[in-house]
Amino acid sequence: MSPSPATGRLAVAPATHAPTPPAVSYSEPERDAHGADIDWGLVASLRGQASDRLSAALGDDRGHLPAAAQRERGRAIILDLLSSENEERVSSGLGTWGTTEQRALAKAVDDALFGLGRLQPLVDDTRVENILIFGHDSVFLELTDGRLLPGPPVADSDQELIDFLVFLASRSEVNARPFSEAQPRLHLRLDGGARLAAAAWVTPRPSVVIRRHRLRKVTLSDLVARGTLSELAASFLAAAVKSRRSIVVSGAQGAGKTTLVRALCAEIPRHEVIGTFETEYELHLHELTEQHPYVFPWEARPGSGERAADGSQAGEFTLSQALFDSFRFDLSRQIVGEVRGPEVLAMLKAMESGSGSISTTHAKNAEAAIGKLVTCAMEAGPHITHDYAVRAIAASIDIIVHVHLETAPLADGTAQRSRWVAEILTLTPGEREKGYAVQSVFATSPGGREAEPRVLPDEYRDLAGWGFALEEFFGQSEAAS
Repeated sequence: MSPSPATGRLAVAPATHAPTPPAVSYSEPERDAHGADIDWGLVASLRGQASDRLSAALGDDRGHLPAAAQRERGRAIILDLLSSENEERVSSGLGTWGTTEQRALAKAVDDALFGLGRLQPLVDDTRVENILIFGHDSVFLELTDGRLLPGPPVADSDQELIDFLVFLASRSEVNARPFSEAQPRLHLRLDGGARLAAAAWVTPRPSVVIRRHRLRKVTLSDLVARGTLSELAASFLAAAVKSRRSIVVSGAQGAGKTTLVRALCAEIPRHEVIGTFETEYELHLHELTEQHPYVFPWEARPGSGERAADGSQAGEFTLSQALFDSFRFDLSRQIVGEVRGPEVLAMLKAMESGSGSISTTHAKNAEAAIGKLVTCAMEAGPHITHDYAVRAIAASIDIIVHVHLETAPLADGTAQRSRWVAEILTLTPGEREKGYAVQSVFATSPGGREAEPRVLPDEYRDLAGWGFALEEFFGQSEAAS
């Protein structure tokens, strides 16, 4: 089975020491169309000047003027600044810039003011799936074929990188995020659907991960073709979605959980009304209008300032609040991008209604996801006991799908990442010590990369009416035994 090239998100813990670069380096995308050398210090200076001038020019119109019009004004300011800078060069005897240099500088300043600066070419490169930054000059790229290679510096110093992240976080008119020594972590949705996570001041060097989802419109058949799961397992999951079973997708960071959820959602009938709940938009179901015409997308918003008596901050909007509000929106399905805390209680309420909800969580295996969700539920407060959380989870969740991520070194010094569905189990309440019972429906053998059929509980035989290849399942499971 071939490895899946780009099926998930990537996140890493900040490194105390930057990894040693492999022998093979990434061939950079064209950072300017003509190969001109760029003075990045000058770009940073011009970006600051252009930002100040644009803010002064827009004044009170900033909130009302379309982004395209703001960018057009900004480009005029950039060209004017470059013209003035060029005149100063001539006066100082440095000589004028050529057309090639001016064009390259104009694009670099435009990227810095309205885009992602020196990161923009990497984000635009269709070969790049994820970007890992362990400091301004220690950059690694995960390509769409799963390889991990070193990339170019993204700033001239760590401080310059931090300054740019602060600027980037504050630039959004819709969902600006604080990033400072008092708020040393940053989670930001970028234009084009990328997600940025950053930390500074609490790490030895500024650490950044940009996650790209190249597979927006993806189906279970697409993942079968990429070696993520078998046709039979895809048949089971498709039938489970259509029959409104509630599903949790578990896995490590970067394992491909979000991509699998997108593929599962592709099995939801077009006429259903869907709500999505995310800290930053990653599923983007609301943008796939041909596939999902009725989607209410919710995005959490961090607060700022001192906390109130209930622990909330001014302006804060949590996933828990969004989920509770959503019960007035006549939703057919509630899709939670990731369960990380007490929002699991609202998710369980949705699942109790038999709505066929789908969500993700981080866990090392399928059964470990149960313990993770129990912990999340108990974070809601002392009124949520361990026994209650176990009972609620066992009664609400029907299926857990675990996606495995493996990183293997290659002979040339680089590394290759592979992803596949390792296990699919069913969950029911139990009377034993655990408080729940699980049954492995599909599982990989030791050293295997394909989840093979094991045992199908009787209550899932009805999936044959939803397209599940029941006879094939029993035929393969008997052959395996």
